[in-house]
Amino acid sequence: MISLSRNIGYKISGVVGFKGLEKDFGSKQKEAWELVKRSIDQGIPCYGWEMAIPEYYVVYGYDDDGYYFTGPGNVGVLVEEGYKPWRELGASDIGVVEMYSGTPGQAVDDARTVKDALEFALDHAAGKWVHPNYGAGLAGYDLWIDTLENGTATDHGMAFNTAVWNECRFFAPRFLKEARERLNGETGPLFEEAIGHYQTVQQNLQQVREMFPFPAGSELSDKERCQKAVECLKDARKAEESGLKSLEEIVAAL
Repeated sequence: MISLSRNIGYKISGVVGFKGLEKDFGSKQKEAWELVKRSIDQGIPCYGWEMAIPEYYVVYGYDDDGYYFTGPGNVGVLVEEGYKPWRELGASDIGVVEMYSGTPGQAVDDARTVKDALEFALDHAAGKWVHPNYGAGLAGYDLWIDTLENGTATDHGMAFNTAVWNECRFFAPRFLKEARERLNGETGPLFEEAIGHYQTVQQNLQQVREMFPFPAGSELSDKERCQKAVECLKDARKAEESGLKSLEEIVAAL
């Protein structure tokens, strides 16, 4: 996904490290620290992962010991003046260092931008870049539904995944509408079809989100609630399957 940023006029570079996999995790923390200092000194914006909660944050400054950042706190709360010692980045149970900077570049035309973005979405749905024991695309729905039906879902996991994927699908029709307007060509009917499918997906995921709100969640012991969620997820999966076919047709037309 980072490579797609070049299409709209900026280039992302960064540092990624995993506490459980790196032989010298401290060197990754130091590398991220040096990236931020170098970038901020040049007036280049930065962002990083889990400066507070597991989300992405804008890093706008630093001192001798750490980062100054702003971004999401608890639901509905903005962290305006956050601070994170650089040696603590990635030290949580999640154990991931992610820090990036963005520099200006040359944007490409709208057709190329849209085509590359949809190809990325299709690759992701097909399982590319997906970690073991995880699922994406239709396989992701199958795994999600299965955990509800066999009782292996967790309250936090259910609420978190619902919030994240509902947000993603909330923006899917909006992206497709803007793409249709920008291209303004023979692909219009294909975009209309895709928009309809992803609106259906989002409407169903919104219902699941209301049943299992993040972060409080709802008790998975409520079998009637879980069954309703399964029905919504199955309807979302059906619409997603049709939506992916529409995206394939758009890519082929472009």
